[in-house]
Amino acid sequence: MSLDLKSLVRTIPDYPKKGILFRDITTLIEHPEGFKDSIEQIAARYRGQGITHVAGIEARGFIFGAGVAIALGTGFVPIRKKGKLPGETIGQNYALEYGVDTIEIHADVVGPGHKVLLVDDLIATGGTAIAAIGLLRRTGAVCDDAAFVIDLPEIGGAAKLEAEGVRVSSLMAFDGH
Repeated sequence: MSLDLKSLVRTIPDYPKKGILFRDITTLIEHPEGFKDSIEQIAARYRGQGITHVAGIEARGFIFGAGVAIALGTGFVPIRKKGKLPGETIGQNYALEYGVDTIEIHADVVGPGHKVLLVDDLIATGGTAIAAIGLLRRTGAVCDDAAFVIDLPEIGGAAKLEAEGVRVSSLMAFDGH
């Protein structure tokens, strides 16, 4: 019998601001079977597809992305905020509600001949994920797949990624914001 992973995600109303229903994955990762099952379900979708690397977006994408990389037997690419990686990096700017931020990867981590799966905990507006896909593709790597634990379909991020030619999968969806 498989676990109901959605029941392991806690909803916190009015966080980080009034009117937001925050989907908290810490309760999922604190549950040993639920955490293992979520990693395995994501990995199972991509076995045998030639994935050479899994990339995870700081910080919660590191948790799931590293687990998926281990399950698939691939390398892991940390996508970090600007200035957090040692060595030579390449970056990608993306818009925030009030300003611009930058994400980076090591310049020599992936390139032509690599097939990268992007993993994160949640897809909402899609801004960071679109920037991450653009960054990975700029190296010459193929990045046409993204996996998320949670999709918030009403916000539309998955549809934006699909418009960029990315196949999107998620383990569960929640209505609302």
